Amino acid sequence: MPPPSPRRRRLLVATFAVHLALLTWIVLWKLEVPHVGSGGRHLKLVPFVAGDGYAASAPREVLANVALFVPFGLWVAALTRRRWWLGLAGAALMSAGLEVAQWVLAVGSTDISDVIANSGGAVVGLLLARICLLGFGPRRGRMALARLSVVGTGIALVGCGLFVAGPVHYGPPDVRCDSAGVCQVGHRLAR
Repeated sequence: MPPPSPRRRRLLVATFAVHLALLTWIVLWKLEVPHVGSGGRHLKLVPFVAGDGYAASAPREVLANVALFVPFGLWVAALTRRRWWLGLAGAALMSAGLEVAQWVLAVGSTDISDVIANSGGAVVGLLLARICLLGFGPRRGRMALARLSVVGTGIALVGCGLFVAGPVHYGPPDVRCDSAGVCQVGHRLAR
């Protein structure tokens, strides 16, 4: 199959860049105004289980982290040829980079479980892409993947815009205030 035209390839790469920007905004700031945290940093190096003052990873959060990176796997399959390992490595590096950014910016919690779940999501995306390529054939399958990725990013962009414009927003994570008005932020709060 011939590669996509330079114009079409530029459109795909530009739309993938939009996808990466949305992914970064969702992971780091949960669709809120970008900010630098107040200095509290949380690092969980034991994946999925409770330990060192941190709770076990909630199944819903793990599934959300998997789902968040499924499109990444689809995008890599749409943009590369027979280089699935690039998709997996790219997803792991992107996820690890976002976790490091959470640490540096003191936003959210840096958790190795997220890197594992995100990488798993990219694998699911790559497997779905493989099924698409086998089902539709290489030419039509790549075209379907490209269209699905572009349309999916467009829908995500509209959804994020509606969320931002809507009345419901996330509050700061794990904030507890006592009767004197002293508030603590973080995962290691006394219950």
